[in-house]
Amino acid sequence: MKKILVTGGNGQLGNSLRKVSKDNADYEFVFTDYHHLDITSKEDISNFLEGKDFFAIINCAAYTAVDQAESDIEKARELNSMGPLNLAIESEKRGIGLIHISTDYVFGNTKNTPIHPLDTDTIPNSIYGMTKLEGEENIKHNHSSYIIIRTAWLYCEFGNNFVKSMLRIGNERESLNVVYDQVGSPTYAIDLANVIIRALDILKPMTKEVVHYTNEGVCSWYDFAKKIMEIRGINCVINPIVSQQYSAAAPRPSYSVLDKQPIKDLLLITIPHWEDSLKECLKRIK
Repeated sequence: MKKILVTGGNGQLGNSLRKVSKDNADYEFVFTDYHHLDITSKEDISNFLEGKDFFAIINCAAYTAVDQAESDIEKARELNSMGPLNLAIESEKRGIGLIHISTDYVFGNTKNTPIHPLDTDTIPNSIYGMTKLEGEENIKHNHSSYIIIRTAWLYCEFGNNFVKSMLRIGNERESLNVVYDQVGSPTYAIDLANVIIRALDILKPMTKEVVHYTNEGVCSWYDFAKKIMEIRGINCVINPIVSQQYSAAAPRPSYSVLDKQPIKDLLLITIPHWEDSLKECLKRIK
């Protein structure tokens, strides 16, 4: 049984991997968070890996407070840029493959068609996006066997996310304003976790892949919020607003629809529609 190290094991995706990995007999997963393994320390990583026979590392650790990153640049860079660099260097030394989770924020706001993984228009307009792009580049330049998976609009039954916020606020208020001019594809973290495990099967020496994964379909945040209320039967009026009416320190991508054909071809998978996955998730949230 191949041993897999998961960093960021207590986040949304880490917990989703923990859940789906219980049904997997091919791999043994070791989950860590910053209490067990500090990825910003090369020495800590080296000590942790010493004497352990890992087949691959799945890096789910990241600084994801998008607005806070605008003023906490050093911490965001440590986790999103230097962390992946350290993991790449130390895992490359030991012949350990690396799967790294990245984001749609590495792109700017110039697209209005689905963004291909090899699109070179990576001009982030936020500190979060900039540091995540640096992390990608650090892996590409320091590792010979990696899969980088960019995703967007992640949610699940674990942790804090848009779906759980809408459920809470929807039950507290009669109405809510949600932006309608930011478009993308929601991603159920359980679906992404299953795809990551599938990616382990094709991770071999000299594998170098950058791919995108979200659920199928396209919507605005407004549409997403409306559907959450509809499925749950919550009587909260959702009002559409433009981004300028929503105060945020970091600008959001206005178009985050990612081209998923490469990952479908690579892993021979079909991807659920976001509405179907949302229904599955809401069944699991009490």
